Amino acid sequence: MASLTLRPIISATSASTTPAIFGSSRCCHHAAKPRRRLITRRAEPSGGDSSTLELAAGAAGLASSATVAWSLYTLNTTGCGLPPGPGGALGAAEGVSYLVVAGLVGWSVTTKVRTGSGLRAGPYGLLGAAEGVAYLTVAAIAVVFGLQFFQQGSIPGPLPSEQCFG
Repeated sequence: MASLTLRPIISATSASTTPAIFGSSRCCHHAAKPRRRLITRRAEPSGGDSSTLELAAGAAGLASSATVAWSLYTLNTTGCGLPPGPGGALGAAEGVSYLVVAGLVGWSVTTKVRTGSGLRAGPYGLLGAAEGVAYLTVAAIAVVFGLQFFQQGSIPGPLPSEQCFG
């Protein structure tokens, strides 16, 4: 003959924590479920603290936009870019500044396409300010290069240094 074992349907732990309320409009089985909270974390870039990256990018973006503005003013008034400076450092800073402004605008557009909003403001609002100034700088580049095209018949190209800086 087979043995018969009785097993409880409700475990002792859940029965003791869930009081039965008779005559109430609330159902007793909802009280036993623990509430779960969804915790989301922002993904940090691999390689360091995001606030340090944002601070550096904002400062570099603002400095680069100022250098590009100086370059555009010089181009518009003299027809030449910035002078090479000692050891070519000023000319190199000019070229790097154009690349930084283009990179900042590219980062902003990519972020806008992926998330639906632009870059974060960053610490002290520097990254947001650099983003806005970079867009203004790109607009200024278009205006100055357009003026050069209509006045000179072409956009500025590399000129011999003797022609610009004698």
